[in-house]
Amino acid sequence: MAVAIRLARGGAKRRPFYRIVVADTRSPRDGRFIERLGFYNPMVAPDHPDRYRIDEERAKHWLSNGAKPTDRVLRLFANAEISAPRPVPEQTKKNQPKARAQERAAEQVKREAEMEAKREEARQEQAEKDAAESAPSEGEGEGGSETA
Repeated sequence: MAVAIRLARGGAKRRPFYRIVVADTRSPRDGRFIERLGFYNPMVAPDHPDRYRIDEERAKHWLSNGAKPTDRVLRLFANAEISAPRPVPEQTKKNQPKARAQERAAEQVKREAEMEAKREEARQEQAEKDAAESAPSEGEGEGGSETA
């Protein structure tokens, strides 16, 4: 008998509430189940303690006996540190831009770097100019000014 750990829906219309159950894979979603392991309430804030509750000992027992959790149940188990999360597969190159778009992006980065270098050079020149203006000239003395 193939056994799954899955969610059985309860609650009112537009107010879902799920029980985490161990059930035969052939039984309906909300139908007969073998054991109830806990609950999951998606209507509560994610950090609220009443979002989900799981009987860890029984969950580990069923996992060790070969029960297969669904994706959502596996995420709940990972949050409760009962099992490891599902590994994220490495993405293919389909999600990356095409070659021409990558070239344009590289050119844009290069142009921005050049502009930033010019801005920094202008800031340094301005700082040198300001420093030269604020320094006293050689002709001026510290003792005051001469009047005629």
